[in-house]
Amino acid sequence: MTRLFVNVDHVATIREARKTNEPDPLKAALLAEKIGVEGITVHLREDRRHIQDEDVRIIHKNIKTKLNLEMAAIKEMVELALELKPYQISLVPEKRQEITTEGGLDVCSQVQELTDIQKQIKKQGILFSLFVDPDMGQIEASQKVAADSIEINTGAYSELTDSGKVEEELVRIQEAAKQAVKLGLRVFAGHGLNFDNVKAIAAIPEIEELNIGHFLVAQSVYMGMEEAVKKMKQIIETARP
Repeated sequence: MTRLFVNVDHVATIREARKTNEPDPLKAALLAEKIGVEGITVHLREDRRHIQDEDVRIIHKNIKTKLNLEMAAIKEMVELALELKPYQISLVPEKRQEITTEGGLDVCSQVQELTDIQKQIKKQGILFSLFVDPDMGQIEASQKVAADSIEINTGAYSELTDSGKVEEELVRIQEAAKQAVKLGLRVFAGHGLNFDNVKAIAAIPEIEELNIGHFLVAQSVYMGMEEAVKKMKQIIETARP
């Protein structure tokens, strides 16, 4: 069965709009855990636009499941990861001007730099993942870096509306997942997934884990975090026969 990690970044986005104490990302994480999710994801961005350093520390200390820490491949973040020792770190690209992550990491152009980070992370027993587009070159480069896993970027798939193009992108994701497994990589997926489009991704047998955040936080405004997560888990659980 596909695991669900809930990303609570955008609970912090709402909080930071007023610079107050509410809503609390930890409370959201604990509500998600009550529904039986397998882990919590947070993205500590270089500009600290939502999740703050203290959020990461508090969430890591208080959740009972696993923490997946998303971060840029920079010295400051690597040092924090080595200090905190989360279950997993996921390297993602960052641009200051972007609203959200706009694409996968360009692993091909920085194999040596990412390999150096991988060695530091693995020495501490932390799982090492790379967020990449469903591109064969990037997947092969991820193997060269000796990543434990890749997270396939489903952003393009999630934004498409033409049914033919959606199917084309879905096939691209399926083929990327198969190739990654052949190369010895574990496969996760995420970005832009919602109640309507998640089932086809969760049905891909090579995909072990999904990271979903913004949509669940948005739905929690209407139906509460627990109900939103519960519905998402039910859809994921029925995706495979």
